Amino acid sequence: MAHILLLYGTTEGQTRKIATHVADRIREQGHTAEVVAGTAFNGPVPAHAFDGVIVAASVHSGRHQSEIVQIVKANLTELLSLPSAFLSVSLAVLDEAHHEEAQGYVDQFLDETGWAPDLVETVAGALRYTKYGFVKRFIMKQISKRSGRPTDTSRDFEFTDWRQVDRFTDRFLRHVASPESEEAPSTQPQPTS
Repeated sequence: MAHILLLYGTTEGQTRKIATHVADRIREQGHTAEVVAGTAFNGPVPAHAFDGVIVAASVHSGRHQSEIVQIVKANLTELLSLPSAFLSVSLAVLDEAHHEEAQGYVDQFLDETGWAPDLVETVAGALRYTKYGFVKRFIMKQISKRSGRPTDTSRDFEFTDWRQVDRFTDRFLRHVASPESEEAPSTQPQPTS
């Protein structure tokens, strides 16, 4: 039985929902998972207490949450000593034309932190119009309009592909069980299906 740490950063709550879903999937397979918000993290990561770590963060204004960047930098040695994965949540992954942009966010995060996780996955997040302030709601509506996404600001729209999240989780658990047999890390955004 593996014990996995899920450390996440969220702005409107979709990444928290994704981290919780991953933890539930891990538990369904007979393992244990501890979910910790970056804003509540009191490091360092106790590497001896976990069999693997998944870090999840969402992209806002072209960057992942700063607290997650700082936590990864401060705990780099611990993260490199365990099987680890990075889960990047971005709306850019929705459009084939923006996959390079989504990959750029991941590359920037990994360059800035110096981290080389074993697995990397980019998944779509959500438009949380009802949680945005006036200015952000207006900006997101304009971006959505140009991208052909929903513009009804009276409700939220979720784009996360839960089957993709499950496949990522299963792949990570296989890696934790047998790290030497797992294929090379994927840093390419995965298509949503």
